[in-house]
Amino acid sequence: MKKNKVTVWDAFKTFIWPRWKLVLIGLILIVISRMASLVLPGASKYLMDDVIVHKDIHMLKLLLLAVAGSIVVQAVTSFLLTKLLSVEAQHLISQLRVKVQKQILSLPIRYFDNNKSGALVSRIMNDVEGVRNLVGTGLVQLVGGTLTSIVSLVFLIRISPMMTLYVLVPVGIFAVIALKAFATIRPIFKTRGVITAEVTGRLTETISGIRVIKGFNAEQQETTAFEKGVALLFDNVKNSLTATALITSAGALLLGLASTAIMGIGGYRIIQEQMTFGDFLSFTLYLGFMIAPIVQMSNIGSQLTEAFAGLDRTEEVMNMKPENDETHRTIQLKDIVGNIKYDNVSFSYEEGKEVVRNISFDAPCGSVTALVGTSGSGKSTIASLAASFIVPDSGIITIDGNDLSKVQLDSYRKNLGVVLQDEFLFEGSIRENILFPRPNATAEQLQKAVKAAYVNEFTDRFEKGLDTLIGERGVKLSGGQRQRIAIARAILADPKIIILDEATSSLDTESEALIQKSLGELMKGRTTFVIAHRLSTIRQATQILVIESGRIAEQGNHQELIDKKGRYYELYTYQARI
Repeated sequence: MKKNKVTVWDAFKTFIWPRWKLVLIGLILIVISRMASLVLPGASKYLMDDVIVHKDIHMLKLLLLAVAGSIVVQAVTSFLLTKLLSVEAQHLISQLRVKVQKQILSLPIRYFDNNKSGALVSRIMNDVEGVRNLVGTGLVQLVGGTLTSIVSLVFLIRISPMMTLYVLVPVGIFAVIALKAFATIRPIFKTRGVITAEVTGRLTETISGIRVIKGFNAEQQETTAFEKGVALLFDNVKNSLTATALITSAGALLLGLASTAIMGIGGYRIIQEQMTFGDFLSFTLYLGFMIAPIVQMSNIGSQLTEAFAGLDRTEEVMNMKPENDETHRTIQLKDIVGNIKYDNVSFSYEEGKEVVRNISFDAPCGSVTALVGTSGSGKSTIASLAASFIVPDSGIITIDGNDLSKVQLDSYRKNLGVVLQDEFLFEGSIRENILFPRPNATAEQLQKAVKAAYVNEFTDRFEKGLDTLIGERGVKLSGGQRQRIAIARAILADPKIIILDEATSSLDTESEALIQKSLGELMKGRTTFVIAHRLSTIRQATQILVIESGRIAEQGNHQELIDKKGRYYELYTYQARI
């Protein structure tokens, strides 16, 4: 198992080194900027000890030019830093989001079953945000601040070693406090990512299920659940703010005490004529230039800690094994015939609780295999195994003699068409949804699919026809209309293998009769799996498997099973009476 904690070396190797030229330019700019900032305290000494004392106007002009020039240099370098590094940081964030999204889409269906969609969105959009502090100005500001402090320290020692020693004691104490605090903050930031994902996930579900919520008058219930999540998030933020405030306050206290001591010592030495006023002013300004970056570095340190916490969570996702593991799935299918065989296949979602047990049957090319049985008997699991959404725990499924668990999924699924009971439509137009599997299909191919699924029967009544916008998940359409669009989509995909999971469940009797005709055309010459509760829709199936408690209780065609007068006969005659 790979580690999920990102180290400084990992971050350097992955994010900083590939951009070393930009970072180097940033460091050069920050050095120039910091050196320019030290002109002011140096000039102050000459102003007090030479210009004012000797009333030297010429030197005054030179000092003013030097200070003004240093200010211009600082402004220009600050702009260039933002232009170069901040923009590159946002570019890196964009690249990381795409990388994480691609990785998440490559994960098995089981991962999505166990995680809320809103939580996954949070992982893609929020967890990578902190990386801007690594490649952006945060890192170079940290380096620049360190450099400024060191150079200022050198000047301070040159002016007065004794006074400098008084400063270094509280600075050392502050450094120890800051390091301990940062070690405490990182887990807090990581937990915040988890809480944010949970809150976002629940909020996404609430908005998606607004009709159910309003239908059951459950608005207050959802608000209460959201309040609990927000309260947890607040507590986390409060903890991180407390830790950060401790660092800042400790810094202000210790460095403030040091400044007070310097004021007393400096004042005494001036009175004793052991130090000039210019030296004291210069020392005080250099002290500010040494202390300010240290306080600033505490804030930058918090940002970098947050960045590493987000990268830890990102690394968790990136270390997950993709569904199409190329080290294991090595078979590339060329032309698929469509012969599928189950050989003693078993599967369980939870260890020790088999949903499918020792299933064996052949589904030759062009055959229609109907799966019937009560809810929870294992029909959808058998179909999911055929779609390679899940992999058998034991036994083997073959496609044209090839072990499906070793087949590269893209080469298999491009020959697969799926129509689900609760079919998902994307926000957009009817045309876009039908073209989803083949965006480059011709107008003729599109119209053929539209007519085959009888979509034109209702789109002809719409003002914008196929360009009618259907809303999120097709909310503006009826269940039957959504299902016909889904079937048209499958027809346009022209697959070799089709899985129909209650494909006509949302249709009225008239629509179902129309769809049965189009499905008949769609299934010709293709290997088809049909899950149906309406047994009248599968009378023409090549074979019917009656599934009970994850096993095949009966197998045969419609007439054979009727003649047996077993479980299928009971189900069929019961529905016929209804």
